[in-house]
Amino acid sequence: MANTKASLKDIRQIEKRTEHNKQVRSRLKTLARKVKAARATGDSDQAKSAARDYIAASDKAAKSSIIHPNKANRHKASVSDLVR
Repeated sequence: MANTKASLKDIRQIEKRTEHNKQVRSRLKTLARKVKAARATGDSDQAKSAARDYIAASDKAAKSSIIHPNKANRHKASVSDLVR
């Protein structure tokens, strides 16, 4: 258990950040599933829209260090053919 007020505050902050990061990661997974589903249906407009949303969310998550930037770039490269 924490011994100081500062340690208790750190624990509270970590819990808040962890919850937020979980939500962001979950949203990324949902967007990735939407891209995959749009690819499977063959609807190019829907696939482009889903890919754009996924790329934007990946960039934002990488910028705030929720996911590694190289991971974001790798995933963006795999869906980039849909955006064009």
